[in-house]
Amino acid sequence: MAKVKGRVEFNIERCKGCGLCVTACPVKIVLLDESRINSKGYHPANVQEMDKCIACTNCATICPDLVITVFKEDQ
Repeated sequence: MAKVKGRVEFNIERCKGCGLCVTACPVKIVLLDESRINSKGYHPANVQEMDKCIACTNCATICPDLVITVFKEDQ
């Protein structure tokens, strides 16, 4: 069975920093980026350790604003 590697992309301008994706991530790699503020005045979500992403899609599923796109890559 091939190992699934994931990659997520965030539309940071749509993100309202609600943090739902942070709580939904089973590997705890999604964080609110306190060093950035989008044009709406929010700290957007981001992943800092993309190599740990398992492409579970929990973050994208729970996001109410369709900010997150998940890509799966078989290895």
